[in-house]
Amino acid sequence: MGSVVLVHGWGGSFATTWQRSGLTALLEDGGKKVVGVDLLGHGAAPKPHDPEAYNDLTARVFDAIDAASPDEPIEAVGFSLGAITLLRAAIARPDRFSRLVLAGIGKNVIERDQEGATRIIEGLESVIESGEATPAVLADMDHTARLFVQYAQQPDNDIVALAAVMRRASASELDATLCSAVTCPVLIVVGDQDFVHPADELASWFPQGQCETLRNVDHFATPEAFGFFDATLEFLDAI
Repeated sequence: MGSVVLVHGWGGSFATTWQRSGLTALLEDGGKKVVGVDLLGHGAAPKPHDPEAYNDLTARVFDAIDAASPDEPIEAVGFSLGAITLLRAAIARPDRFSRLVLAGIGKNVIERDQEGATRIIEGLESVIESGEATPAVLADMDHTARLFVQYAQQPDNDIVALAAVMRRASASELDATLCSAVTCPVLIVVGDQDFVHPADELASWFPQGQCETLRNVDHFATPEAFGFFDATLEFLDAI
């Protein structure tokens, strides 16, 4: 039985992103052993309020991988922040991964939208200051910032910790040379309504990269989209 690590995105958790969507059960039905990861600041993981605590998010991923499969490379699926974290982990230790599904990333890896990130942080901080995401507070945000703030309202989230994740120090830029070190098969999945679309150029950075574009799917809907399930299960040979 092969193992697959699942890493959620910002504001999510293993339970709310992968178990609730049903992907965990589908993978297990396909003969996979699922290894769930809660990134620092999310789910059952500690939630420090210091941005410096989040400078390296790969540690919990490597802890899970090394515990689940100490001797063999492992398959992994990540969404958004989880996908970027998996990508950085695979660049650091490419021998630890046999297949990667990276969902909800694309042009944002190639061209960072620092202004957009700043607007999201400002939106989160306005909610923290006011104490709740009132219609008046949300009205002052652009569409993407509003989506992130609303996504942060999921049960058991700590919005101060999530803002700290956003305010962590910028990691080094990713480029085609760095990504070429990831020699395992890589599937990029992105919705055509996602603000990170398109992802074709990013997929071309990997020696064995391919891209799947989902029709009429936006960013936060990606982990629950049937097209994402189908592409992931087929790529991991779990159907």
